[in-house]
Amino acid sequence: MIFAAGVFTGILAGTEMVDAMANSLIQHIPDQMGAHFAVITAIISAPFTFFMSNDAFYYGVLPLLAKAGAAYGIDPALIGRASLLGLPVHLLSPLVPSTYLLVGMVGEDFGALQRTFLKWACGSTLVMIVVCVLLGIIPL
Repeated sequence: MIFAAGVFTGILAGTEMVDAMANSLIQHIPDQMGAHFAVITAIISAPFTFFMSNDAFYYGVLPLLAKAGAAYGIDPALIGRASLLGLPVHLLSPLVPSTYLLVGMVGEDFGALQRTFLKWACGSTLVMIVVCVLLGIIPL
């Protein structure tokens, strides 16, 4: 998986497809929102990592977001930090095998787990975003 992700990333970078996709993304963001791109990344990381695998998001989408953020003067490392804030929601995704294993071992229903804890995971993500903005970990 690591080698495939590396090849995929290399192909995207080598053919300049990342630049084209980042430019397309930039065109859809209003100029006044560009300075808040790290917060936007933090917010969208929760649903993106819930509905797609970690590899697809971090190797496919995140380079685009980092490239788009760089166009607004935001360091790609800040975009990377912001992208990690959606992980509480990701762990409830049906794409995470370890969660299935845990739920199966304790004899619970996966749907019940999601219904019970998804609101808490979203709340945790929002709290982490607010704290990171307040502490200057990601820029507002």
